[in-house]
Amino acid sequence: MTSEDLSATALPASNSLANRYGGQKRGMTRKSKRIIVIVALVLGIAFAAYVATGSAQAPITFKDIGYSTIDGTQAEVDYQVTKYPAATAKCAIKALDSKFAVVGWKVVEIGPNEPKDGADGGSTIAQRTVLRTESPAVSGVVDSCWIVDSGK
Repeated sequence: MTSEDLSATALPASNSLANRYGGQKRGMTRKSKRIIVIVALVLGIAFAAYVATGSAQAPITFKDIGYSTIDGTQAEVDYQVTKYPAATAKCAIKALDSKFAVVGWKVVEIGPNEPKDGADGGSTIAQRTVLRTESPAVSGVVDSCWIVDSGK
């Protein structure tokens, strides 16, 4: 057999490609497109509900105001906490030495506060916490604050 004989008996290019790679793909049916759109809408609504309920949880923010060293074994940290007036929060306060090592640590509970007339409705309260330190502190800060679950 010569190369001319092989080319004459060879399958057309479209058939050989279809055999190798499979036939042409069919387009999506109208029903498939509709199902994809419905699934996307359901996922979008579920995500929106998740975001809405996540932001409904009581937010809390804090701001360091200042610190002072009472003596080599005590430091005072002044800070503000903003939360819903009816919420109870806990804050972790720390005192640091000159190498930024923690030399004092305390978790304080901040109970519900009375709503007041004012710009923020009484949601921001000033706090002062005295920490015992194991060596002289040069700084005092709020490490973190969180809302305490009302069921506990």
